[in-house]
Amino acid sequence: MQQIGIYEQLITQVVEQNLNREQFYIGERQLESSEASVWLSRFLSKLVAHAIDAIDAIQNSDDNRITKQIELANKLVFWLKDHIKDEQLISENLIDSQGRILTALFDKQNPISCDLPSYSKYIFPQTGLSQSELFSGANAGISLESEIKREIFYKTLD
Repeated sequence: MQQIGIYEQLITQVVEQNLNREQFYIGERQLESSEASVWLSRFLSKLVAHAIDAIDAIQNSDDNRITKQIELANKLVFWLKDHIKDEQLISENLIDSQGRILTALFDKQNPISCDLPSYSKYIFPQTGLSQSELFSGANAGISLESEIKREIFYKTLD
């Protein structure tokens, strides 16, 4: 793990063990209570993503694997329910067992297209705003330019 230039991450036990304080200057600061929820949730997000992804894909079919992944996520939500006092937050945030993602919400009384399913497929970006590929320069084959062109092209069809 001898990496130079790593910064802005929580110092975990494994990071601490691999920091060579004799060879490198190590800048660090104390985590403040006002920012703890942000930093800890970022850290836990990566850890939980790894745990969910680690559910054995070899022994399970894709459908069964997704079901097991959702079960794990909901178990974590129920664990949180036992540790916080907001019953409504937990009951409203259980993941639907079918594992669906909302991609469009249009008013049928005042539709913007005669074929809403096709229209939503055309305008839906290849990478959602919740993903940082466009702004981080990741090599996913999707560029900010191509997404803007896509948006402009389909807006001209309206």
